[in-house]
Amino acid sequence: MKILIIDEMHESIMPLLQKEGHEVEYSPEITREEIVETVAEYDGLIIRSKTPMDRELLEKATNLKFIGRAGAGLDKIDLEYMEEKGIKLFHAAKGNRDAVAEHAVGMLLALFNNVKNADQEVRKGIWDREGNRGHELMGKTVGIMGFGNMGKSFAHRLRGFHVNILAYDKYKLDFADDFVQEVMWEKLKAEADILSIHVPLTPETKNFFTLKELQSFAKPFWLINTARGEVVSFKTLNEALDQGILRGALLDVLENEKFQKFTPEQKAEFEKLAARDNVLFSPHVAGWTFESYEKINKVLAKRIKKAFTAC
Repeated sequence: MKILIIDEMHESIMPLLQKEGHEVEYSPEITREEIVETVAEYDGLIIRSKTPMDRELLEKATNLKFIGRAGAGLDKIDLEYMEEKGIKLFHAAKGNRDAVAEHAVGMLLALFNNVKNADQEVRKGIWDREGNRGHELMGKTVGIMGFGNMGKSFAHRLRGFHVNILAYDKYKLDFADDFVQEVMWEKLKAEADILSIHVPLTPETKNFFTLKELQSFAKPFWLINTARGEVVSFKTLNEALDQGILRGALLDVLENEKFQKFTPEQKAEFEKLAARDNVLFSPHVAGWTFESYEKINKVLAKRIKKAFTAC
């Protein structure tokens, strides 16, 4: 097949695909206009998040057999149109699930142990042991919303911490094991000390976490979001932190990740969040390690080979 790669990828992608006899064009600098003009020539596209795979573009892809998404999120892809046209979709959540899980645990431990603040103080010659007293994970109840690749991997990383894990997934059943208890959403909200979000962005999950939803948790809790920022707004986070509903927030993703495109309200609310000691940020890098960069390629190549060998 003739395959076009439109985003930067680990160098291993070319030999992995060429090994299977595919003709591969690597064009990470290609513009959307150029993609639209030439996409009809290709059987496959490998993408990250350069441009939406919307109807406008896909209607031009008259020979397209598949899209390979080097990552997990599918919110910028017109899945309905792809299904209608029989275009296969491969994504690589298995390639970065370990990275996401480790990052979430790392952020949680950093916040619990005041690592950021303690480091800054010691560098300034301040030796404040009492002011940097931390929390232990042991004995806490961790709630996981969404038990797919990411949620399951996060739960696995917690096994050595002697925590109680409650997992809720609206679309999965019978996934409990000796360590993870499958529960309804209301039970998770009644018991969680920590909530880690692992759901895709859909019309159902966008702005799911309203202030009212957060107020319905039985006790103050820490929030981890390595999924999609649009599930909870800056304003809601600030209100929940002000009211003591949230004890802290760990945010690898933001409601709006383009700082230069913040609305005036978003700018003000983000600045308020950024001034808080109990909020930690990272720039959407939870799944973006040196190892996952290459593993994603292997997952995609394997899925493409399996699908079209079977055909």
